[in-house]
Amino acid sequence: MSAYRVWRLGHNIDTDALAPGIYMKLGLDEIAKHCLESVRPEFASGVKKGDVLVAGPNFGIGSSREQAAGVLVQLGVAAVIAPSYSGLFFRNAFNLGLLLLTCKDAEQMQEGDEVEVIHKPDGSIAINRKNLAPLSCQSIPHFLMDMVNAGGLLPLLKMKQQGKQHVG
Repeated sequence: MSAYRVWRLGHNIDTDALAPGIYMKLGLDEIAKHCLESVRPEFASGVKKGDVLVAGPNFGIGSSREQAAGVLVQLGVAAVIAPSYSGLFFRNAFNLGLLLLTCKDAEQMQEGDEVEVIHKPDGSIAINRKNLAPLSCQSIPHFLMDMVNAGGLLPLLKMKQQGKQHVG
């Protein structure tokens, strides 16, 4: 497994911070340039493919705009790790292939930490941190992991239509 760099955010990060409403008439690549500019102005230009977001509770609250998850995929974010998510954001994220990890102790991770996401054979997930105890996450149902591995719901459906049953 690869190590991922942590970007820390606070509680109640809403969809307007992720995909500001003023830019909704633009394409996803343009909206992504403004992702989190109200809370982390350097994020969109500094995030690297494979980085992870770590946030407090209620990540993705607000509107049901799919672009909020889409910009994170566009920017190459590997996962979001938080204690809880808005239900609409949760479903949109997996539909677009974005991995969300629910971890009650997410806020123990710090800005710049390097973490590894470990999928255990029993279905549980742990986050390994250098020189610190691993953190446990809620397991993710196989059908949601299939969506992540395929790059989202639509690519998964296309694969199944072509007779490919397992993604990863």
